[in-house]
Amino acid sequence: MQRLGAALWPPHCLLCGEPGDAGLDLCRPCLAALPYNRQACRCCALPLAAVSSATLPLAATCGACLRRPPPQASARAVFVYAAPVDRLLPRVKFHGDLACARLLATLMARELAGAERPQALVPLPLHPGRLRGRGYDQALELARPLARALRLPLRDDLLRRRRATAAQSQLGLADRRRNLRNAFATRADAALPAHVAVIDDVMTTGATARAAALALCRAGVARVDVWVCARVL
Repeated sequence: MQRLGAALWPPHCLLCGEPGDAGLDLCRPCLAALPYNRQACRCCALPLAAVSSATLPLAATCGACLRRPPPQASARAVFVYAAPVDRLLPRVKFHGDLACARLLATLMARELAGAERPQALVPLPLHPGRLRGRGYDQALELARPLARALRLPLRDDLLRRRRATAAQSQLGLADRRRNLRNAFATRADAALPAHVAVIDDVMTTGATARAAALALCRAGVARVDVWVCARVL
């Protein structure tokens, strides 16, 4: 069935429209241009490209995380938020482009296949009011195909937003943290896995991931990892 689908609807590049490569909706040049984030802080996924790969320790931690360790055990951002990923992610976040979500989730799965496996994936939830306005949750649309690809349970019932918050893009770092204080909670009747990975589309300062991880840890989750598609420099 999969081969028949590929024959009837061959992959095409979602960026330039050329034929896709390696079964992906990306052509070879666009695939080669992807800004992978393979040299980053292990706690907040901040790109550490300025550090020589010869001297960068395997478990490198940035200065900010050394001074104020986050509640998550680790963070992985598959890409740096740069071209051409910065053209794909807005299509997922603001336009409900499920083809882009599936493509990015496939690329995430390939990079995260060797990561220590959590017991479940937990998409970062939107507040119900924002969800009604947007009609979908972009983190969930990434988490669904990612969970299928990695054969991991998807727990979109585990975490909830307790209150609506101002858009993070309008705030500075300190205000972002205050804005998200106690913004998340676990479902009272939910069975908590010991190890989960929180899934989101973009990490900017890490304040949202920190707030979600803190809520899960306080509820009794022993280890929280954060997996995002892209990290802002």
